[in-house]
Amino acid sequence: MTSEYISEAFSRIVGAFGLTLQILVYSMVVATLVGLMLGAMRVSPIPTLRAVGTVYVNLFRNTPLVVLFIFAAVGLPDLGLLVDSSYLGQNTFFWRAVTALGLYTAAFVCEAVRSGVNTVDAGQAEAARAIGLDFTGSLRHVVMPQALRNVVPPLTSVYVALTKNTSVAAGFGVTEATYQLSDLIRDFPGSLWWSFIGIALGYVIIVAVLVMTSKTFERRTAAAR
Repeated sequence: MTSEYISEAFSRIVGAFGLTLQILVYSMVVATLVGLMLGAMRVSPIPTLRAVGTVYVNLFRNTPLVVLFIFAAVGLPDLGLLVDSSYLGQNTFFWRAVTALGLYTAAFVCEAVRSGVNTVDAGQAEAARAIGLDFTGSLRHVVMPQALRNVVPPLTSVYVALTKNTSVAAGFGVTEATYQLSDLIRDFPGSLWWSFIGIALGYVIIVAVLVMTSKTFERRTAAAR
């Protein structure tokens, strides 16, 4: 392992993980917002909303992520969507990757939220209705705050899976961490294992930060109870 390799590999890996983190953060925001909305629909008293939420979850959860990436790469431009998003400061497919990852992960966020809502005693919602809160008010002020405390562990697992799923973007030309691994192996064939260890360590660090953040949030919410 030469000094040239160390310098070049460090520069590439840091830059690649910077892009990976951007994909992760944007996808996480999309998945969380859409997932919370779908979770509310899944527990709604309105049959139509429940049906829409159920169809979405079953469709996206059972569709391979690669298929969604292909649709984002080919289908969205055909529909006139995300044709040119360079004005947002990233190449076009960056946002298509975020869209595919975010919408796919939203189905799992939804199920985590729904399971958390189901852990809240039904009497809590009944008490909220007794004091005059409608379904939205009951969900927002009474049920969701309690449910979110219970969904931290499953949501952490969902976000860890999302972290690893960002690597799929490499197959579509996004130069994130996994993409750089293949480049490093091609340019420095004698340092295959060091390249692999460097990339793997980067993912381990991201996952460790997510898990530690989750545990911190769990401790604080437990103390708040």
